[in-house]
Amino acid sequence: MAYPTVDKPYGLAPVNRIDGMPYAGAIRQIPVATGYATAICNGDTVKISNGYIVADTSTDAATPCGVLLGCQYVNSMGQTVQSQFYPAAAATASNAAYAYVVDDPMALFKVAVVSGTTVIAGVSRDVVGSNMALVQNTGSTSTGDSAIAVLSTSSNTTNTLPVRVIDVVPETKTGADAFVELLVKINTHQYNSTTGV
Repeated sequence: MAYPTVDKPYGLAPVNRIDGMPYAGAIRQIPVATGYATAICNGDTVKISNGYIVADTSTDAATPCGVLLGCQYVNSMGQTVQSQFYPAAAATASNAAYAYVVDDPMALFKVAVVSGTTVIAGVSRDVVGSNMALVQNTGSTSTGDSAIAVLSTSSNTTNTLPVRVIDVVPETKTGADAFVELLVKINTHQYNSTTGV
C-alpha cells in the first residue's frame, strides 16, 4: 500500500511515547484565559502562562507544555461546543473555554519538514538525535488544522531548540535519504524546566 504524499505541514500529531507505549488519547483539560484573542489550531504548540493555556509561537526558543488537540467552549447561542481548535476570544467571562492538551513530556509527535514556510523539504537520516527549530505557520480556522513544521536547515546541538529528533518516517520519504516527516519529542518541555512560570 502506497502512503500519501505529504504536501503541506499539519502541526505536531501524537504517535506514541518514547518508551514505545502507544498513544492512548490521553489529554489534560487546561483553561484558556477569558478573552484570549489568538486562535490555536489542532497540532499547535501551547504553554501555560499565569495558569492558563496560550499559544507558544516561538521558533527556536519555544518552551511548550504540549500540543493542542482541540477545545471545549460555549458559543454565542449558549451551546457547549467540542471543537478541533480554539477560536479567538471563545473564552468569555461567563463561559470558560478548556484546551485539550497532550502534555506528556515523553510523548512523541510526527511532524512535517519544510524549507522555510509551507514548502515540504527532505532531510537525511543524520538529523536523528539533533535538535531542530519550529516553523510557526498560521493554521486554518476553516479546518482547525495547524501548519506548524520543523525547519529543514535547523539541525543542531543547541539545547534551546524546541524539538529533539527521535527518528525519521521512512514510509513517506521522497528519495533514498530524503525524509519529509520526523518523529520528535519536545526538547524544552515546560514541565521539565526547573524554573517555574
